[in-house]
Amino acid sequence: MAAKNKKEQQTEIKPIEAEIMSEETLGINDPEIIEAEVIEIEEQGDNHPNFIESNTQAITLAELTENNIIPTFSDNSLTISHQNFIGAVTTMAEKVFGELTPVECRVSHPIIGRVPSAQYKKASELTDDEKTVFYQRMAFVCHVKDLTRSINGQTVHLCVGGVRAYNEDKLYNRISPMKFKVFVGWQVRVCSNLMLTCDGNSGTIECLTEADIMQKAFELFENFNPNKENTLRLLENLHTTVLTEEQFCKIVGRLRLYQFLPLSEQRQLPAFNIGDQAVNAMVKGYVSNPNFGKKEGEDITCWNLLQLATEATKAAYIDRFIDRNQSCVDFSIGIQKALNGEDTEGYNWFLS
Repeated sequence: MAAKNKKEQQTEIKPIEAEIMSEETLGINDPEIIEAEVIEIEEQGDNHPNFIESNTQAITLAELTENNIIPTFSDNSLTISHQNFIGAVTTMAEKVFGELTPVECRVSHPIIGRVPSAQYKKASELTDDEKTVFYQRMAFVCHVKDLTRSINGQTVHLCVGGVRAYNEDKLYNRISPMKFKVFVGWQVRVCSNLMLTCDGNSGTIECLTEADIMQKAFELFENFNPNKENTLRLLENLHTTVLTEEQFCKIVGRLRLYQFLPLSEQRQLPAFNIGDQAVNAMVKGYVSNPNFGKKEGEDITCWNLLQLATEATKAAYIDRFIDRNQSCVDFSIGIQKALNGEDTEGYNWFLS
């Protein structure tokens, strides 16, 4: 019953006071999207893994809208709220890809305050309507309903999402462009691991209005082809390259060493700094992960390595996990090339 109520709360929130952009302004002319293989989507239960965990908590769009204040710049100019950011991105995603599932949100770093009339009260005496809060960091994701695939025996959904972190904005100054990240890519059904490639990650975009967000999100989505065979083949072919336990251990050791190399040496190697906590999570997953860990009598593959790495990035902070997630894809493909004698970027170092 609780799960049902939670689902009902996830009502669609459209951009508030957004600058409406016409299809002529955006250059949308009914883009033709080639439908991928359609696989029936199962309902996600309460125990379904989150796309990011770390120190985050779940929140509904309704709660973001009704219970959270919206911070301003020092000149009292309004910032773009989390819910309006979500609305701008999902509006463009629906135009390009079609119907979306309800949005899943995760927030962290709450900034807690109180109304002026309660300034002399003890914290224990405050009522709910006397407390104020906004979350410094927020990430969201939702699926495109009719775009699913099967890769290496796993159902994957096409998903879109975004990241916002107020700590990256200069709220202490006059109004200035605000920073956002938007992404589109494949998500593994069984564990919610994201697999993001460079053409599905906007990087940091700077926007002053919701119209700016809509324009840049549309450009990203329009240029991302969900049926691009090169991308899908790269991900699927990772399963064909075997990784022995000895090779996995070398990678783990090199990842630990990499973190302490002088910057001059790090710059000569492919960038992949995920920290000890993530490396430990990869090792634990290698031993105990029921879907991608080592099974008796079998070696893992570069596909397993990718999933163990992307599972580990769920422990990253909201403002870092998207770039680290894309890095996991690049790293796994690079290790495959090194194993196949095709490395030109220095990934052999992680196996030596």
